[in-house]
Amino acid sequence: MRMTSLIRGFLSVVFGLMAATVTLAQDGLTGLEFVGKPVAGGMGFQPAATELARDAHWLDDLVLYIITAITIFVTLLLVWVVIRYNHRANKEAARFTHHTMVEIVWTLLPIVILIVIGSFSLPILFKQLEIPESDLTVKVTGNQWYWTYEYPESGVEFDSYMIGSPASLDGSNNPNDALITPFVLDEYMEIKLVENGYQRDDFLLAANTALVVPVGAVVRVQIAATDVNHSFAVPSFGIKMDAIVGRLNETWFAVEQEGVFFGQCSELCGKDHSYMPIVVKAVSQEVYDQWLAGAIEEYAGIPASVQVASN
Repeated sequence: MRMTSLIRGFLSVVFGLMAATVTLAQDGLTGLEFVGKPVAGGMGFQPAATELARDAHWLDDLVLYIITAITIFVTLLLVWVVIRYNHRANKEAARFTHHTMVEIVWTLLPIVILIVIGSFSLPILFKQLEIPESDLTVKVTGNQWYWTYEYPESGVEFDSYMIGSPASLDGSNNPNDALITPFVLDEYMEIKLVENGYQRDDFLLAANTALVVPVGAVVRVQIAATDVNHSFAVPSFGIKMDAIVGRLNETWFAVEQEGVFFGQCSELCGKDHSYMPIVVKAVSQEVYDQWLAGAIEEYAGIPASVQVASN
């Protein structure tokens, strides 16, 4: 047991040094509140952090009220029919085959209900696709089984692996490494989670790098895939967009509060589909500018002293 602990400690130091270049740009972004995070036994939505999420929650409540009213009405109608038209109350059954007014009502009423629901749901759906003037563009590419984040305007691009995959530990960024994802939370994995600012129960949610955005900025998200179809979904933002091979899809969001938000690939993409988490860190504009300067130097290879031209 002592020898095993020594080996784990040695590996932790070695991999920590090797992974320093991978996690450097994330330094200074720990300590944020975990806002959008699934909880055990949760029944409702994650907290809404964007206008899109609030709209989706409101629409869900509206549909729930309508469905509840329909369910109560149908239940009461069934109870009334059972009591009013049972065998003891009606010794001789009625012989009619249809009722014109009833036929008209139960045809028109569902149509009216669907029109009401559609009149509210379609604008909310279109809002996710009608992108306002953006402050920032990021490109998200799904791979088997990790994400690649790119900031085209800054020349920054990096990969994001679940903490625990070999690529997240040794910094190799070799896509083939992601095929050997360990699924067991052990002492060594707990150390890696803590080193990256996470807790034990964040296993399977935590990534070695995060998509970083400023609070209040309209972020245009371009989504694609390199191998098979994936899906980029962040529940607290109210966004879910498929990453399709050979196609560039777009959506947007504007985060209204600082914090860490989690998502996962939501399209079955292979054996490690469940092990490609999404982490988004929303920070103030000042903190974002500092992070971006470090990211440009690290990932784009441009010293911080050099001014980067932008369109």
